[in-house]
Amino acid sequence: MNQDLVDQYLAEAPLRQDIPSSGKVPPNLVASELARQLDECAILLDIDGTLLDLAPTPREVWVPPGLAITLNRLLLKTSGALALVSGRSLNDIDLIFAPEQFPAVGGHGAEMRISGDSEAVATHAPPMEKELKRRLAAIAKLSPGILLEDKGYSLALHYRLAPHAEKAIYEAVSLIRADLPNAPIEVLPGKCVCEIKHSGFNKASGVVELMTHQPFRGRRPIFIGDDVTDESVFAIMPDFNGLAFSVGRRAQGVANHFDEPRDVREWLARLVEDKAAAGR
Repeated sequence: MNQDLVDQYLAEAPLRQDIPSSGKVPPNLVASELARQLDECAILLDIDGTLLDLAPTPREVWVPPGLAITLNRLLLKTSGALALVSGRSLNDIDLIFAPEQFPAVGGHGAEMRISGDSEAVATHAPPMEKELKRRLAAIAKLSPGILLEDKGYSLALHYRLAPHAEKAIYEAVSLIRADLPNAPIEVLPGKCVCEIKHSGFNKASGVVELMTHQPFRGRRPIFIGDDVTDESVFAIMPDFNGLAFSVGRRAQGVANHFDEPRDVREWLARLVEDKAAAGR
C-alpha cells in the first residue's frame, strides 16, 4: 500500500458538513441529500446479509430482480465510484452477479478490481499455508452439515445447517492456534460461519487501498455492511469523513441501520431515483 497516497487522500477528502459523519441520521434523509452529492461520493457495499438475503449455503444466494439495474445506474451516477466489498473471492462475486461485473474488494481485502473491466490484483495478501489449511479443513468432518469453503486467501467453515456444531468448531480452531502460536492467522466469527484468514489484511485495509485510486480517490465513502467482518470498515469511515450503515443490528460507530437487505436495496433504488429527480 502506498502510504503517501493514503495520506494525500485524507488531506483531500470532502469536508461537506450537510450530512453528519456521526450520530443517528435517518437513512431516507440521507438518501435525499446524497442524491445531490453522488458525484462526490463513493458507494461501498457488502454483499451477503447486506445486498443479498442470507441463504442456507453460500451457493444458494440469489440476486433479486432489479438490483443489477440499480447498481449499474449508481455506477453511472458516481462515474464508476461504486464497489462491492466482500469476504467472497472476486471470482465468486462475478459468478453471483453474472453476467454483470462490478468494481470490488474481495477476500476480505486480499483482492481488488478498480473497475468492472480491469484486471484483478492481489493487495499484498499471501495465501494461507497449505498444511495449516489442511488442518483447518479437517474440522469440517466434525459433523454433517458443516460446509467447507476454500477462498484461497482464507478458509470458511459454515454451520448454518449444523448450528449445534458451533462450539466444537471454535474449540477445534483454538486448539490449532494454540499448537501454532506463531501462525499469522485471524479468526473471523460471522453469521453461522467461522472464517480463518491471514492476519495481514482485512476489509478496512482493502478499502483504504481502493480509495487511493481513481475514480474513488478524493470522494466521500458511504459504506453499508452487516457482520463482524465489516466493523473494521465502520471504524475507518470517520477518517474519510464517510458514513457507515449497518444491517440487522445497531453496530457501533454507524450513522444508522437498516432492518434487512430488502431495505438496503430499496434505499439504493431511491438514491438513484432522487438523483434523477434532482437533475430535472
